[in-house]
Amino acid sequence: MTIAYYLQQTADVKPPVTNEMAVLQLARERQLLRARDLAQAGLPTVALTRLVSAGELERVGRGLYSLPGQAITEHHSLAEVAIRVPRGVVCLLSALRVHGIGTQAPHEVWLAIPHRAPVPRFAQPAIRVVRMSGASLVEGIDRHRIDGVEVPVFNAAKTIADCFKFRNKVGLDVALEALRDGWSQRKVTMDDLWRYAAIGRVANVMRPYLESVAAP
Repeated sequence: MTIAYYLQQTADVKPPVTNEMAVLQLARERQLLRARDLAQAGLPTVALTRLVSAGELERVGRGLYSLPGQAITEHHSLAEVAIRVPRGVVCLLSALRVHGIGTQAPHEVWLAIPHRAPVPRFAQPAIRVVRMSGASLVEGIDRHRIDGVEVPVFNAAKTIADCFKFRNKVGLDVALEALRDGWSQRKVTMDDLWRYAAIGRVANVMRPYLESVAAP
């Protein structure tokens, strides 16, 4: 066997993929990583500790990891909450922010959850829970990809109707601003607004305001 032949053969042999390498690849694909993701992929969760100690992963939240210096968006907190509360839906002020409607900049993540679901308990990111049920909880949900995570967010028309329904929580001025801004930006249609007003049982409340924005 010549040296040239040996070098050619060894060059074709790829090094084995270690658990740490597989975890890093998973982190590149998902951006936000949980121990549960490793378990589902058949990888040992101890690899997370090793990678954090080596500086190859960062702990960005309780049970959440990402690559160091990972570029994140302004809606990163929504992705964190979506991972931790899979039955929740981003709503009201946080949903308005996602849709670019109004001037609200909430410091909490507004989240709709089922009536009998336990209130999530974690310090960061801060959340504001709103209880919903039936069609109000399952209708009008868009799926946004945020920092590698699929985040359920109520669509613009549903969010505006919800602002009127929960005007005691967000303020009638916020609901009116959302309606005017969403309509002027053509992010909603009158049919959709009426539909979600009916679902939220606020059609009578919204009627004069809808007629006002629709007037020529």
